[in-house]
Amino acid sequence: SLRGGRTSDDIEDVSLFDADDDVSRRSKKSKIRHPVASFFHLFFRVSAIVVYLLCELLTSSFIACMVTIILLLSCDFWAVKNVTGRLMVGLRWWNQVDDDGRSHWVFEARKVSAQGSKTSSEAESRIFWLGLITCPMIWVIFAFSALFSFKVKWLAVVVMGVVLQGANLYGYIRCKVGSRKNLTSMATNYLGKQFLRQTVAKEDQTAS
Repeated sequence: SLRGGRTSDDIEDVSLFDADDDVSRRSKKSKIRHPVASFFHLFFRVSAIVVYLLCELLTSSFIACMVTIILLLSCDFWAVKNVTGRLMVGLRWWNQVDDDGRSHWVFEARKVSAQGSKTSSEAESRIFWLGLITCPMIWVIFAFSALFSFKVKWLAVVVMGVVLQGANLYGYIRCKVGSRKNLTSMATNYLGKQFLRQTVAKEDQTAS
C-alpha cells in the first residue's frame, strides 16, 4: 500500500517493484536471509570509521588516509542506497527527472503480503537500522571533535561522512514513515497519547 503522496516538494511514495514479492514468505523472522548484504551493510561504514581512528598510527600520509576513507564512504553510500536497503528491509529511495525536467524524490516500501506478514527478517532489520543510525552519529561526534581540537584538515573528511551516511539515514526514514505530513501526524499522535496517559494516571492517583 502507498504511504503518503505527492507533497509541495514533489515527493512521492510508491510501492516496491513486484520482483521482490517473489521472495519466499516462509523464512523465519530471526534468520539472516542475506548474509552477504548484511556483511557489506556494515563493512564499508565500519571500515571507514576504523581507518579514520587508526590512520595516524598506520601511515603519515594524510592524502592516502583521506582517499581511502572517502572511497569507503562512497562504496557504503552506493551499497546501502541501492542494495542492502532493498534486500534487508524492502526499502529504496532515489531521485528521478521527468520528461519536462522536473525532479522528484521517490521513496519505495515493499508491499505487505496478503497474510499481513512482511518478508523481511527481524534479525536483518535490526542489523540494518543499527548500522544506519549508529554510524552517522559517530561521524557527528568526529565532526565536533575535529572542530574543537582544531584539526581543520580532517573537517572535509568527517563532513563527507556525515553527509553521505546522513543522506541514507534520512532517505530510509522517509521510506519507513512516509511523507512529511505523515511524520508530523505520527509525532502529534504520539504526543497526544503520552499526554492522555499522564492525565489518566493523575486522575487514578487522585481517585485513590
